[in-house]
Amino acid sequence: MTDQPTPPVARKEPRSIDQLGRVRVDPYAWMKDENWQAVLRDPSALRGDIATHLRQENLYAETLLAPTKPLQATILEEMKGRLKQDETSLAVPDGAWSYYARYEPGAQHAIRARRPRDAETGPASHEEILLDVQALSLGHDYYVVAAAHHSPDHRLYAYAEDAQGSEVYRIQVKDLSTGETLTGPVESSTGDFTFSPDSAWLFWTYRDEHGRPTRIYRRPSRGGEDVLVYEETDPGFFIGVQVSESRAWIMITCGDQETTETLLIPGDDPTATPRVAAPRRKGERYSLTHWHDRFIVHTNAGDAIDFKLMQTPVNDPGREAWRDWVPQRPGHFIIGASAFAGHLAWIERRDVNNRILIVPITHASDPDIRSVATEIKVDEDAYLLALDGSYEFDTKTLRTSYQSPTTPRHWYDNDMETGTRTLRKVQEIPSGHDSQLYVTRRLQAIAPDGASVPITVLMRRDTPVDGTAPLLLYGYGSYGHAIEAGFSTRTLSLVDRGWIYAIAHVRGGSEKGWGWFLDGRGRTKPNSFTDFVAVARHLAAEGYGSEGGIVAHGASAGGLLMGAVANLAPELFAGIVAQVPFVDMLNTMSDTSLPLTPPEWPEWGNPIEDEAAYDLIASYSPYDNLHAVAYPTILAMGGLSDPRVTYWEPAKWAAALRDASTGTNPILCRINMESGHGGASGRFDSLKEAALVQAFAIWAWERRGAST
Repeated sequence: MTDQPTPPVARKEPRSIDQLGRVRVDPYAWMKDENWQAVLRDPSALRGDIATHLRQENLYAETLLAPTKPLQATILEEMKGRLKQDETSLAVPDGAWSYYARYEPGAQHAIRARRPRDAETGPASHEEILLDVQALSLGHDYYVVAAAHHSPDHRLYAYAEDAQGSEVYRIQVKDLSTGETLTGPVESSTGDFTFSPDSAWLFWTYRDEHGRPTRIYRRPSRGGEDVLVYEETDPGFFIGVQVSESRAWIMITCGDQETTETLLIPGDDPTATPRVAAPRRKGERYSLTHWHDRFIVHTNAGDAIDFKLMQTPVNDPGREAWRDWVPQRPGHFIIGASAFAGHLAWIERRDVNNRILIVPITHASDPDIRSVATEIKVDEDAYLLALDGSYEFDTKTLRTSYQSPTTPRHWYDNDMETGTRTLRKVQEIPSGHDSQLYVTRRLQAIAPDGASVPITVLMRRDTPVDGTAPLLLYGYGSYGHAIEAGFSTRTLSLVDRGWIYAIAHVRGGSEKGWGWFLDGRGRTKPNSFTDFVAVARHLAAEGYGSEGGIVAHGASAGGLLMGAVANLAPELFAGIVAQVPFVDMLNTMSDTSLPLTPPEWPEWGNPIEDEAAYDLIASYSPYDNLHAVAYPTILAMGGLSDPRVTYWEPAKWAAALRDASTGTNPILCRINMESGHGGASGRFDSLKEAALVQAFAIWAWERRGAST
């Protein structure tokens, strides 16, 4: 074997931490800059010794992966070739206008624009450019517009921009009659905002010095004094503000993973004091959809684990008036509802796949709503069906989209009165795509406790299922977030090289309902890890790859999953990619200054006050459970200005992995010094990281068995 470059050797400064009578020692605590809040807003403020170490890590990773540069470039061009250079989104009508986004050839960022509704397919001269994000991004290493909305009267356009990756947004407002940006932008926002229904006010969410959303403010839409509307006192609650689909209510939403609360402001009286619909009750979640004289309540009240829909009069939204409307059906997880003047649609998930049901207002009082609802059906084993939203309440058109791992995205307009479905757009793959060359399968693995864990598999039809094909296994499994079976132009670069791509739908997600989430959080969190290992072993046993020939991939909380399975079953993997990995759990969940620590306690437990939570987290936290074993080749990736998973987590983990590993497989750490949690901005720059991940996977698989 050729000589390899020497990895950075991080200095050790053992720090003893005494907590709840338990003592742990952290040799790499120094990697956390004591002024990390300043670093989020200005990456150049990073302490010099830390910056030097991170640059050394980046140089090591770049040197070791230098032979993959041509492969990265090839994969990047393949991915670019599957993106339509001048892509234009399907226009969404609102009153006299139709709104859309489009790209110029070669542009990283979109142009947001509109046309008169009656000229939606007319000449370009009818177009009015609202925001040229590509032009705004020039001169920035990182630039994202997280949200952009027109005012209901179509005279103003507001957008939230972030030029650091810190997710601290500035909200700008444009006067569309002059094209001028108004003076006095909103600073220190979460990026969440809405116009009042009368267009006179801008409601926005404030991000405090800890990076948490803590207040809702109101200001005149054209600028002026900010007035405090609501302040959240629970540091564990997230808050946001929105307008109901009917535009009759302004809604302030508050909550964590267990408990929610909604406050209401009449849309025709936007300066009124918000009133609580139903006071928060620990363990109970609810959200409101306004529909004429009632609110439809989406809730888990009454032990409705997979949620149900209830109804309550608009003038009496308290719990005492809630009445069942669509009762819970176990195994049918109701995700949410969307209201229109004449219909209401809801989406529910069963065994990973979604279904959409529609009921007309004329049947709103029927005793069995499910029996009168019409369903939008899909005939495929694994797919993603979604509601695509609308600006208009008084419409009979419901826009949906359908895709699967083999089928590019299709957009449909569904006539809710007649049931007629009209295909409006098909995702175009310029380099070509033949769905018949690929196959999607839905498999099941049996976990150690007997649970059946779904697996989505994508492969070429001619790929052998005899254990010889390389396998990339992706997983997440946290917060009730489902990894759905959608179409990915990126994944095809691996699949076309004979790889099998699989998603392990482990507990902690909601692929099989809210109970699937509850069985993979808190005290049952280890189920996520053992599920993933069970999936890997099952796929190998069935010939979809082989033990020792699997590359695992996860990001954020999926990075926690990667760190845990690396400790549990390192022998299964040729390589592991952990992007922005949440691996230093015990320290992070014990640091109340970090943005997500109090909000995350319902998910993991509070190790500051709860001995059982401390012991549980300590039993699986990847950084705290490294042991003497030959770890597989690992790539840990982070972002310097990431407020969610801070840069020092992958950096500390990589250093500690090298200390623990008894083999010679390389441990790589790559920190993007110009981005945050989402990685690089721009549609092509983000592909560079995807190409790097795939080239690393191929490289790691080809060198499998090199370390013993």
